[in-house]
Amino acid sequence: MVFSREDRRRYRDKIRRSLDALARMLREFRFEADRPRAGLEIELNLVDDRGEPAMKNAEVLAAIAQPDWATELGQFNVEINILPEPLEGDGAVRLEKTVRDRLNHAEERADTVGGHLVMVGILPTLRESDVHEGTLSANPRYRLLNEQIFAARGEDLHLSIRGDETLDTYADSITPEAACTSLQLHLQVAPSAFAATWNAAQAVAGAQVAVAANSPFLFGKHLWQETRIPLFEQATDTRPAELKAQGVRPRVWFGERWITSVFDLFEENARYFPPLLPVCDDADPQEDLARGVPPELGELTLHNGTIYRWNRPIYAVVDGVPHLRVENRVLPAGPSVADIAANAAFYYGLMRVLPFMERPVWTRMSFAAAKDNLHAAARGGLDARLYWPGMGEVVASELILRRLLPLAHEGLALREVDADVRDKLLTIIERRCVTGRNGASWQTDAVNAMDNLDRHEALRRMTLRYIEHMHTNQPVHAWPAM
Repeated sequence: MVFSREDRRRYRDKIRRSLDALARMLREFRFEADRPRAGLEIELNLVDDRGEPAMKNAEVLAAIAQPDWATELGQFNVEINILPEPLEGDGAVRLEKTVRDRLNHAEERADTVGGHLVMVGILPTLRESDVHEGTLSANPRYRLLNEQIFAARGEDLHLSIRGDETLDTYADSITPEAACTSLQLHLQVAPSAFAATWNAAQAVAGAQVAVAANSPFLFGKHLWQETRIPLFEQATDTRPAELKAQGVRPRVWFGERWITSVFDLFEENARYFPPLLPVCDDADPQEDLARGVPPELGELTLHNGTIYRWNRPIYAVVDGVPHLRVENRVLPAGPSVADIAANAAFYYGLMRVLPFMERPVWTRMSFAAAKDNLHAAARGGLDARLYWPGMGEVVASELILRRLLPLAHEGLALREVDADVRDKLLTIIERRCVTGRNGASWQTDAVNAMDNLDRHEALRRMTLRYIEHMHTNQPVHAWPAM
C-alpha cells in the first residue's frame, strides 16, 4: 500500500478532530468507572522438539482455533488475550487457573503440528539469521508497518547493546522486535484518576523490571538482565542518526514528564510523532458527539498503537460506554504462570495505593530518576541500584522488600483480595528478592554451568530444561539448578 500526501493530510486533520472530541468527552461524558479487574496479554514463542525457533504460528493458531489467540510480529510468536477478571476474593487464583488451562490446551494443540509454547522475555535459542523480512507473520499490517518504518528511517536498523558481552549489528527489517515477548497488564481507571495512576506506574517500572527480569540472552550473547528493554527501543526506531542528534523523540518511549491528564499523552502523540499508518475511516467524531454517541476515535487509537510507551494510554468503547486503561508493558513473559500471577499481583497492589498517597511518589522524585531506574533495572536486575524518595539509591531487592512489598500487600487488601491469596502471590516476589533468583539469573546460572559446551548448545539445553520447569508451574525461585 502506498500512502499519498492527501492521505497524510486527511489523517492529521482527523487526529486533530479526534483530540477535540476527546477533550470534550473528558469534560462532559460519563466514562465507565474504575473497576478492580485484571486483564492480561501474554506473548509467547514457538519452538520445535529441540528447543529451536519454530516458524509455525499460522499452523499453531489453526490447530488451537480459539478467538482469544492471535498472531504476533514474527512467525515464531503467538499471543493470548485473557479477558478481565475481578480481583476481589480469590479472583487472582481464578485468573491463574484460567491462564494455565488456556495454555495447557494450546500446548496440546500446538504439539499436533510440531510446535511448543515458551513463556520467556527473549527466546534464548533465537539466532540473528532467524529474524528477517521472510520470518514476519503473514498479517499484511506487519509488512506495511515494516515498510513505513524503513521508509521513515531511510537506512538499516542499528542494534547496539553493551552488557556482559556486546551486540553490534544491523537489521534490514523490524523482525528483531519479534524477539521481545512480554506480559501486558491492563488496568481500567476513571479519567480523574488516570494521571495519578500513570505517574505511579512510571515510578515503579524499574522495580517491576528488576524483580521480573527474564531476558539475559540475545542472538547467543549474554547482555542485560532484561535485554528486551533496549532491544525493543532500538528495533522500532524510525530515526536515523541525524534525527537522534536533533533530539527527535523515539517511538518506543518512556516519556519525559509527569502528566496531569490522559489528554497529555494523546496530545503528545499527535504533536511529536508523524503517522506511520495514515488510514482514515468514515466516522466523524464531532457528529457522533452531537448525537450523544461516544466516538470510536479510530485514527487516534491507531496512531496510539504505533507509539510504544512503556505505560500506554488506551481509549476504548465497549457496549456503548467509553473507558480508559493503563496498559503496563514493561514486563517480560514467564517464567511460569505462577510467576506471571505474582508479577500481576505486585503491580495491581501497588496501583491501589501509590496513586492515592497524601504525598505521591512522583511529587518527590524527578521524572528522569524514574527513567534511569528502568534502564538500571534492565541492566542489573535485582542487583541494580534504584532511586526512591526517602531511601536514596538502594539495591532493587532491598527497595522491594522494605518499601514496595508492604504497599502491595496493603493495596491487595484494599482490593479485597483474600489474605491467603495475596500472601501466596507476594511471597513469590519476596523469595525472588531474598534468593536473588529471577528468570534472568536462573537462565544465566544454567548456561554458566555448561561452560564445557559451545554457547548455542548450552542455550538449547537450558531452553529445554526451562520448558520442563515452566510446565510444573513452580515459581522460578524454586527451580533447581541444572
